[in-house]
Amino acid sequence: MNDDHIVTIEQIREFSKLNKEGARFAAQSKAERNTWIAKTLDKFGYFKLRKKDKAAVKNYIKKFTGLSKAQIKRLIAMKRKTGVIIFDQSKRRRFARKYNAEDVSLLAKTDNLHNRMSGPAIKTIMGRESGVFKKTEYENIAAISVSHLYNLRGRRQYQTASLTVQKTNPTKVLIGQRMKPDNLGMPGFLRVDTVHQGDMEKEKGVYHINIVDEITQWQIIGCVSRISDFYLLPLLEYMLECFPFVIINFHSDNGSEYINRQVARMLNRLMIKQTKSRAYKHNDNGLAEGKNCIIRNNIGYLFIGKEYAPAIQEFDEKFFNVYLNFHRPCAFPKIVVDKKGKERKTYPQELYQTPYEKLKSLPNAKKYLKPGVSFEELDKIAYAESDNEFAEKMQNAKDKLFEIFKGQKLQFPRFFLEAREANLGLIS
Repeated sequence: MNDDHIVTIEQIREFSKLNKEGARFAAQSKAERNTWIAKTLDKFGYFKLRKKDKAAVKNYIKKFTGLSKAQIKRLIAMKRKTGVIIFDQSKRRRFARKYNAEDVSLLAKTDNLHNRMSGPAIKTIMGRESGVFKKTEYENIAAISVSHLYNLRGRRQYQTASLTVQKTNPTKVLIGQRMKPDNLGMPGFLRVDTVHQGDMEKEKGVYHINIVDEITQWQIIGCVSRISDFYLLPLLEYMLECFPFVIINFHSDNGSEYINRQVARMLNRLMIKQTKSRAYKHNDNGLAEGKNCIIRNNIGYLFIGKEYAPAIQEFDEKFFNVYLNFHRPCAFPKIVVDKKGKERKTYPQELYQTPYEKLKSLPNAKKYLKPGVSFEELDKIAYAESDNEFAEKMQNAKDKLFEIFKGQKLQFPRFFLEAREANLGLIS
């Protein structure tokens, strides 16, 4: 900075009044800064000034260097004592290094001979080398603390001499944010989970994909023969399109079927945020896991071969998802605060609603719908048939689906088919 035009104390005061933006002196180095301060002190004859004028000069220096009052005071004292202001880094205080290269070498040697035991065990061995076996070279390193022993193991000299191969450190997967999503009272925050339909003689069964909205409990179920990207990605994108409202967040556990680059790329393209469950927080994905029982109650637990995945997916699209969202009531909690201030959930009868009814009951519900979706169109689906009529229709479709499985002895043993015939009259 060129401040040659400022040569009097009055000019300093005027400049301070005009410079309200807080401009600062930009020095390329501390040496250049100190040279400018020394020059300023000489130019204004600092040591011959009155106390009030000295304060003006110090404020001027402070404004353009950003130094504190204490720092400026030390530099002025140096100028008074020596006549110059220098930056001498050699005077900085440092602790002396207690353990030298020879000590680190002895530590590495001991670790190599004993396969790098724990710190206390290695310290004990070096103490025995010094005290019991009278080896003088171990006297210094034997006095080391266990915590500092681990510090020496981090030195480059030790790592070069060490023969112990450390375990591979786990790498963090940077896909998805580890958090519990905050829905802000809006639909569009989804929870997803996978339900496996059993194994039989080392053969995998089909996989059900369960996606649930946190606010409305709108549920879309799909089926796929494998959870590889080739099968799963198209199904996920189709299932996300089935939701009538805009999707904001996609939350899953830490399974690799969802935490991978392909799913992340798809969600990024659809402008959907991806989150994953936190460690030791088992309720982060509890809604989807709790809804898995709906699949078990309707499809069962027995093995179903992956070749039947297309048939199950067709049943889900045409009947099961419509039934779940338009004809099956869900329990919605009411938060009650007790005398101790603890929040408790209750489920009053009036809060049992279908997911579609819950969606319509939200304030300004229309603003959450996707473009091209209207409640008029959804009403046609919801009220075309009564709940019992569509449930009967869905059960008949499920019976036809199970008819496909009944001839497969591996999938359904005879006792299961007999039980269905006796209880449900499904087998002629």
